[in-house]
Amino acid sequence: MKRVFRPTFALTVVALLSAGVLLMGAGGADGLAKVAKERYQDLQIFAKVLNLVQQYYVEDVDTKKLIYGGIKGMLQELDPHTNFLPPEVYKEFESETSGEFGGLGIEITVQNDVLTVISPIEDTPAWEAGIQAGDRIVEINGESTKGLSLAEAAQRMRGKRGSKVRMMIFREGFEKPKEFAISRGVVKVKSVKYTNLDDGYAYIRLTSFIENSASELEKAIKLHERNSKEIRGVILDLRRNPGGLLDQAIRISDLFLDKGVIVSTIGRSSAKDKEVASAQKENSYTNFPIIVLINEYSASASEIVAGALQDNKRALVMGTRSFGKGSVQSVVRLGDGSALKLTVARYYTPSGVSIQAEGIKPDIILEDVDPEAFQKAVIKREVRREQDIARHLPGDREVKDKEGSASKLPEDPSIAYWWMKDAAKKRELTPREKLLSEDFQILQAFNYLRAWKVMASYRGMDAVVTPVAESVVSDSLPASTGAPQKRAE
Repeated sequence: MKRVFRPTFALTVVALLSAGVLLMGAGGADGLAKVAKERYQDLQIFAKVLNLVQQYYVEDVDTKKLIYGGIKGMLQELDPHTNFLPPEVYKEFESETSGEFGGLGIEITVQNDVLTVISPIEDTPAWEAGIQAGDRIVEINGESTKGLSLAEAAQRMRGKRGSKVRMMIFREGFEKPKEFAISRGVVKVKSVKYTNLDDGYAYIRLTSFIENSASELEKAIKLHERNSKEIRGVILDLRRNPGGLLDQAIRISDLFLDKGVIVSTIGRSSAKDKEVASAQKENSYTNFPIIVLINEYSASASEIVAGALQDNKRALVMGTRSFGKGSVQSVVRLGDGSALKLTVARYYTPSGVSIQAEGIKPDIILEDVDPEAFQKAVIKREVRREQDIARHLPGDREVKDKEGSASKLPEDPSIAYWWMKDAAKKRELTPREKLLSEDFQILQAFNYLRAWKVMASYRGMDAVVTPVAESVVSDSLPASTGAPQKRAE
C-alpha cells in the first residue's frame, strides 16, 4: 500500500517565481518590483545590524552564530512547530524516525509559553523515571526553559549515553517544582504492543508513528489471526501517542479502510494547496469492529488515524478529546546541513473538520479512573443468595466444582476485578488480566466490544455497529538534500 503524499512547498516556490516572470512580461513588473523593494529594505536593516556588530562589538563574534540566531529569532514570531535545525540537531532529528536514538524519550511542546511534556515514550529513561504527560519543564540542568524553542530544548536533553539530565518539573499537585535526575540512554522505540484478550479479541497499543509502525501493526494483526483463527474485535490504543510520520498514519488507517478519504491537507491557498489521501481496497481488514482509545495527549498522527476511522464509520472512538495538533510541517534541508522545519498546511478529517486546536471528539466520553480511587468508591455490602442458605439444593455448577467459584477469578474479566485485587495477588496475573484489572478505560472498551457481538445477534441489528451519538461513561522517510519531509508529530 505504498503511496506518494508529499508536500508541494518546493513546487509552490517555483510556481511563484514563474508567475512573477509572466507578470513582468504582461506589464505587472511594477507590482512585483514594489514587493521586492519592500523586502530588500527590510533585509538591508538586518545586513546593517550584522555589519555594525561585526565592526564595533566589544569582542570578536562568530558570524554564523549571529545569522543562526537571527533565523531563530525570526521563526519565534511563527507557531511553535516551526523551527530552525542546526546541522547537529537535524542529524539527531533524522535518527528519531528510525525508532532508535539517544536521549530521554519524551515528546514535548510549548503550551502557554511553558515547555510541556506531551507524553513520555513507554519503556524509555523518562518513562522509568516517572515523567508524566502534562508535566511542565521549567529548568534543564539549572537553566530556565523560558523562551527556548522546541529544537533548543530537545538539544539540551540529548547527550552522551549514561550522563544525567536534571530537570525541574512542576506538576499539578506539586507545591513547588521538583527535580528529576534522568540518565540518558539509547532509546529504542517499540511502537506496537499486542496482547491477546482471548475469544478472538485483541488489544494493540501504538506508542508512536515511526518508520516501521504500519508493518509492525500488520504483523500483530496477522499474529492474532493465527492465534485466534477469527478476529472478533480490536482495541486500538492511541492514548499518550504524540504522533510521528504522516505516511505511517495513512498506511495504518488504510489497513482498516477499503474506501474513503483518510486525511486532507490544505495550505495557504486552499484551492491550489489541497492534497487528499484516500484508502485503497487491497489488503484491508474490514470484517471486525474496532474501538479506538484516545485522550488529551493523543496528538497529530494519532488524531489523523482516529479521525479517519471515526468519520468513515469504521471505529467507535472512546476516551477524552485529543490534543489538537493539526498542522503540517515540511522539513527542508539547507545547504550547510541545517534544515528548516516549516508549518505549511493544516490537517482535515474526512468530514472536512480541522484538527488544529480542536482535536478529535470521542463518540463516547470515557474519563480515566484511578484503580485505587475506584476501588474505594465501590460500596461493599454483604448479600445473601440461595447458595448461602444452609442445606440449599446444589446447582449444576456446584456439583461439578465442589470447591465453589467464590475464591476464583472469573474467566471473563468484569468490573469485579477492581475489588478482587487481593485474590489476584495470590497468583501472577496474565498480560490479559493485568490490562483489564489495572486500566478502567481498556476494560470498558473491552466490554463494549463484547456487547457489539451480542447486540448484533438481535433482530434488526447490523453485524457491524457504527458509532452512536455521544454518551458519557462516569509523515515520510527522512528527506534527502533539498526535499521537504512531512511529519505528523
